[in-house]
Amino acid sequence: MKKIIITLLSLVIAVPAISAETLNGAGASFPYPVYSSWAYSYEKETGVKVNYQSIGSGGGIKQITAGTVDFGASDDPLSQADLDKNNLMQFPAITGGIVVIVNVKGLNKQKITLNGSILADIFMGKITMWNDAAIVALNKGLKLPAAKITVVRRSDSSGTTAVFTKYLSECSETWAKEIGSGKSVNWKTGLGAKGNDGVSNMVRQTNNSIGYTEYTYAEQAKLDYTNLVNKAGKVVTANLESFAKAVSSVDWHKNPSYAVSLTNSADEQAWPIAAASFILVRKDKPEAAANVMKFFKYSFEKGDKAAQYLKYVPLSNNIKTEILGKIK
Repeated sequence: MKKIIITLLSLVIAVPAISAETLNGAGASFPYPVYSSWAYSYEKETGVKVNYQSIGSGGGIKQITAGTVDFGASDDPLSQADLDKNNLMQFPAITGGIVVIVNVKGLNKQKITLNGSILADIFMGKITMWNDAAIVALNKGLKLPAAKITVVRRSDSSGTTAVFTKYLSECSETWAKEIGSGKSVNWKTGLGAKGNDGVSNMVRQTNNSIGYTEYTYAEQAKLDYTNLVNKAGKVVTANLESFAKAVSSVDWHKNPSYAVSLTNSADEQAWPIAAASFILVRKDKPEAAANVMKFFKYSFEKGDKAAQYLKYVPLSNNIKTEILGKIK
């Protein structure tokens, strides 16, 4: 009998240890591919499982604010006032690029070139045909079809949308006045899809469509994506190098919460729609925050190659060291 009691006690004591071996996070779909890669390596090396739900930035903010997850993730950083109000800390974890994806037949792998003002007019429903004069003028020698454009955009509360609409607001006064920027906006046209993967899948399935998504989703779905004219007036292609150029000019110290924008870099080689993914942890749950930071410390130290393979841009070593010291 004594042996049975001891065995039962040992099982009861073991339960918290088992539950502590899992970290739960939720939020932005933008970083999901790289966070999944990091989580796989971390579990393999440490035995600690990281469950990350790709539910959109708005959902991640709600869950970490409610305390139902160990960390939240958002591509639209919170202001210092909102962080203080909800007892949260925030730091960037990874950066990358948002691309404009298209499904237009007959291009023979030639890339369409667009700029911010044309994109704003397309996503407002003002430019409705692929052979519109404004698009044709930027794509001399490219045979564009006389086909109606189908817009695909996010239906959920999305940090990717916040970054994309901020970029459009910077490029178009009309967009800024009539629609503005944010995780959810009052779209005037288009089909809604949930998550970066949802937008990618819908564009893939819809002829003559256009949408926006994080670069890795476009690559995994084997979708075409456009070139863009950047702030310097140069035509740039989406790749790791152009994303890195956009990130290299960012001043992370504009405010203590690292809430900075990466769109519309003045660098001639920079991709104009770069973004960062931010992690949110609770100040009133130091043990959970410490476990989260162990995961990101591991990822900061050993995850750069995986991030670059997926075409994300890792943070500089200086910023990583600063973040780890600050959160500690």
